[in-house]
Amino acid sequence: MNRRNFLTLTGTFTGGLLVLPDFLHAFGSQNNLVVGEQCIVFVQLNGGNDGLNTFIPYDDPLYYDLRTKIALNKDAVVGKNKGMAFHPSLKDFAQMQQNGDLTVIQNVGYPEPIRSHFRSQEIWQTATDSNKYINEGWLGRFLDLQCNGHQATAGINLDSIDNLALKGVEPNFITVKDPDRFKVKSKEENVTLSKNPHLDFVRKIANSVTEGSDEIQKALAKSKTEISYPKTELSKNLEWIARLIKGNLNSKVYYTSLNGFDTHDNQLSIHERKLTDLNDSLFSFYSDLKEAKLLQNVTVVVFSEFGRRVKDNGNGTDHGTAAPMFIIGGNNKGTILGKNPNLADLENGDLKYEIDFRSVYASLLKEKMNFDYAKIGISNKPVSGLFA
Repeated sequence: MNRRNFLTLTGTFTGGLLVLPDFLHAFGSQNNLVVGEQCIVFVQLNGGNDGLNTFIPYDDPLYYDLRTKIALNKDAVVGKNKGMAFHPSLKDFAQMQQNGDLTVIQNVGYPEPIRSHFRSQEIWQTATDSNKYINEGWLGRFLDLQCNGHQATAGINLDSIDNLALKGVEPNFITVKDPDRFKVKSKEENVTLSKNPHLDFVRKIANSVTEGSDEIQKALAKSKTEISYPKTELSKNLEWIARLIKGNLNSKVYYTSLNGFDTHDNQLSIHERKLTDLNDSLFSFYSDLKEAKLLQNVTVVVFSEFGRRVKDNGNGTDHGTAAPMFIIGGNNKGTILGKNPNLADLENGDLKYEIDFRSVYASLLKEKMNFDYAKIGISNKPVSGLFA
């Protein structure tokens, strides 16, 4: 069974449970993690977000020379800081940074970059070199070592299929999809699928859903939405994550994504819509947690599998390499790390990466999870100056 079909199948068996409160009955329990413990929320921008039009080198003439069709006017950008500024749709990103709650990490990538969406996502999700292939994700490996035995809801993935980043030896996470399409499955349906080890693992994941459902119900019962969220899928997912955090589910990792960043054509209008959704959804989540006085316990990580090429293609951009990452909350220093993009020193028309994404992972594991990142095979040194 190939991995793409495997992930789809596991998503089918485990999806939909979390976001359907009427279904959540007491089917058992897991021991809650320590109250007030740190957690990390990942927002993956699928398709390759154009970092240069997200966090913009508005003061560099080469930006306008190389992007004659899609450059953002320097009078329109917001949150100007040391020659960089946010896309006008990210006005609340600029506000979060002004509040000291958002750090930009510039020029993030990895050696020998791959421009395939699926393969580059796989590299980010496994934290391996671009020429190596493994079956477990970096967060899955972390949860295998960090969890004291099997913990069904140590990780929550809000998507229609499982995420490789969370896949480990033990199914320490639950995948969630659209509640409207969820169909309740009886315990008998999940007893035996096959002697095939892949399918047996699927069964184990499916059974873990019921193991953790009691604690999920308790978390939802103890929380409510304090503010109004926009009516988008990303907002809905972040609203549920906020409910679970406020209800003390104490999952270590939450993961969700936003599609639509493959802007080969009609980029200006498409990118504006996607960034507006990202901005409004994340600022609602940020405001919700801040009001609940939980922002210091929650670190939000926003990233994409690669950036776009520096020169536009006439009406959009093609697949590139390095791009910025954004860190919100978790007592980050609210700064800009890394040099501004060097548009005069490109590699085959692409930005040269300056910071390896695994250095960001190392910082997250060390500073937020109090975990030795070397234990899961990350050898990169942590990014310095990220957290207070």
